[in-house]
Amino acid sequence: MGKIQKTSEGTQGVAASLLNGLAVLETFSIDSPVLGVTEIANRVDLHKSTVSRILNGLTESGYIQRDEESGRFRLGLGLLMLSGPLLADLDVRRAALPYLEDLTYEVRETSAISVWNGKEAIVVEQVASPHQVKHSAAIGTRYNRYESSSVRILLAELPSTEVIRLLDEGSITIEKDSAAPQPVATHLEQLKETRYAVNDGYTTDEEYGVSAPVRDYRGIAVGCITISAPRSRVYKTNSIDSLAEAAMRTAEQVSARLGAPVAKTTDV
Repeated sequence: MGKIQKTSEGTQGVAASLLNGLAVLETFSIDSPVLGVTEIANRVDLHKSTVSRILNGLTESGYIQRDEESGRFRLGLGLLMLSGPLLADLDVRRAALPYLEDLTYEVRETSAISVWNGKEAIVVEQVASPHQVKHSAAIGTRYNRYESSSVRILLAELPSTEVIRLLDEGSITIEKDSAAPQPVATHLEQLKETRYAVNDGYTTDEEYGVSAPVRDYRGIAVGCITISAPRSRVYKTNSIDSLAEAAMRTAEQVSARLGAPVAKTTDV
């Protein structure tokens, strides 16, 4: 989902108020779950009085919660009610859940399915590892870093001109000293052959991830299955190949559930 563009304070009407309200909601993230009025106003470039009015309305509707002691704000449970029907109606999510449960049971690591919205991979379902030490991400988490295995395996499905556009406009980012495989074009061509992408500590030193594409009845990649685990445990158990095989097998099972033809798994 693209960022909502706030409207100027001089713009009148219900539509302007709605867009500004959505812009305020989008300032909250996994990294910034609690924000003050000034922080929000700076992020959306609106006057603090305007932001305060918006927050008051969102608080009354349950979409925002206010901490009485600090006076700061966080997203409210009303958003869950709003997004619940959407998540429940996502064919990809419904199709994937039983397979994710089997996958996590098998590999004992966190499994998830993400969907592609044209600019980023968004986690829509997850089954956490039973281990006390694990890697996981909240439903709704967005990934737009080239270093992420979910992003690269889905970029590999796009025309090269589209990949270049996403990189040039900054929708997809690459760290200056990125350890992820490059050149980009060459690596993405390789991923079409292997049918899985690996994050071997490219995002954080201790994270290991492997992703495989999920296809719909048209054969188009609509998302991916990702297994995430502590990198030290993956190397200690020598489970690199088995995780890749499990991710691809699960991706093929979900794809078949969505009506896509099942491809033979590539040896890894």
